[in-house]
Amino acid sequence: MKIMRAGSRPSGKGPGDYFTGTVRIDPLLETEAPARVRGALVTFEPGARTNWHTHPAGQSLVVTAGCGRVQREGGPVEEIRPGDVVWFPAGERHWHGAGPDTAMSHIAIQEEIDGAAVTWLEPVDDADYGG
Repeated sequence: MKIMRAGSRPSGKGPGDYFTGTVRIDPLLETEAPARVRGALVTFEPGARTNWHTHPAGQSLVVTAGCGRVQREGGPVEEIRPGDVVWFPAGERHWHGAGPDTAMSHIAIQEEIDGAAVTWLEPVDDADYGG
C-alpha cells in the first residue's frame, strides 16, 4: 500500500508546448508496474485548452468544476459540466479545455503503453475552439 498525501506533490504549470492559456496540473495517480494508470487534476483558466492529441489506450475525463469544452476530430464542440464523464477511445484525435468565460477542472485518467500515455499534436486554433 502507498498513500500519497494531499499537498505532498507540487502543482505544475501546463507546458506551452502542449497547452494554450493558463493550465495547472496536480498529480493524482502515479502507479507502478505492472499497473499503467496515470491521472491528474487539470484546471484550465477561461479560454485555456490542450493541443490536439491522442492516447494509445484512450482517456477518461471526470469534470469536477466549471464549464468546459471538448471536441473529437470531425465532431462538434461539446459543452461539459461538473459530473460529466467523457471517454475518448484509443487513438481518437481530440482536445479539451475551459469555456471562453469560465474556468474548468477535470480529472484526466489514461494508461501508458510502452512508456507513453499521450501523443501531442498541433495547437487548437481559435476557429476550432469557437466551434
